[in-house]
Amino acid sequence: MGQQKLVRFEAIKSFDNVFQFPENQAGNWKNFFKNDNPITLELACGKGDYAVAMARMYPEKNFVGVDIKGNRMYIGAKTAIKESLPNVAFLRTQILDLEKYFAKNEIKEIWITFPDPFLRASKAGKRLTSARFLSIYQRLLPKGAIINLKTDSTELYEFTLETIAEQGCIIQENITNVYANGHPEGLLGIQTFYEKMHLEDNRIIKFVSFQLPDHPIVIPKKKKEDTTSV
Repeated sequence: MGQQKLVRFEAIKSFDNVFQFPENQAGNWKNFFKNDNPITLELACGKGDYAVAMARMYPEKNFVGVDIKGNRMYIGAKTAIKESLPNVAFLRTQILDLEKYFAKNEIKEIWITFPDPFLRASKAGKRLTSARFLSIYQRLLPKGAIINLKTDSTELYEFTLETIAEQGCIIQENITNVYANGHPEGLLGIQTFYEKMHLEDNRIIKFVSFQLPDHPIVIPKKKKEDTTSV
């Protein structure tokens, strides 16, 4: 592990807005935020660009960036502290373990921003819009909650459309090229570190938002390669 990573891992231990595999956290986020405002998650948050930007835009809402890579979330957590943003926190954990850290209906919305697309077919179950992850989200989100995916990966985008169609999800918005008409306003206009790199490479950014069905998500039989945690 590089020296910078070691420094960052040590630093976030003292950040009051970073939770690393916390115990008894489910249902108790209000103790950190000091309110019952709705919580939006940024999954695979990396440097936390979306979580921090949304916190700036919506001070009446709470945001939690979730990732396993603490050295990356250090950037967002430090920015939030520097800017005195009380409505954003970071959770270091595997996304498969969300139910350990959030109670039913404690989350109101999910953003999945430029996650690893896991392009190999054998790794499809690790994609954050696969059925096994949708099932986890369904057990946490209230009915009618929105899940948003922003990606440069055509494969992940098409996989997501196929999955939500198979599962009976309701598409709210589907944009094949976010920047087709210039820089978008609002939430779609937020650019992550990786998004800026993708745009420099002339990649097309896609976006889809959807609601989960009322009936339970159907999870296909797991393949051996799909059992690795995310």
